[in-house]
Amino acid sequence: MAKPVAYSRDALKLLSRLDRRTAARIVSKIEQFAADPEALANNVTAMKGGEGLMRLRVGDWRVIYHDGVVLQIIRVAPRGSA
Repeated sequence: MAKPVAYSRDALKLLSRLDRRTAARIVSKIEQFAADPEALANNVTAMKGGEGLMRLRVGDWRVIYHDGVVLQIIRVAPRGSA
């Protein structure tokens, strides 16, 4: 059973600005991770200095999230600024 996913206002704003193909790819990976975290384990690392924050790699994009009862998507950013 997949975990519920909650997006922050900043994450939703950036996803709405991206082209549809890229945004759909990122959302698809987030949903895939929520359903089966082990499938994308090699693309996930802990953030240094972030308390409980994790990073999911999706191509040149990074998804910053907090994993609890609900998968909270905090930020979506290009590789260089994440």
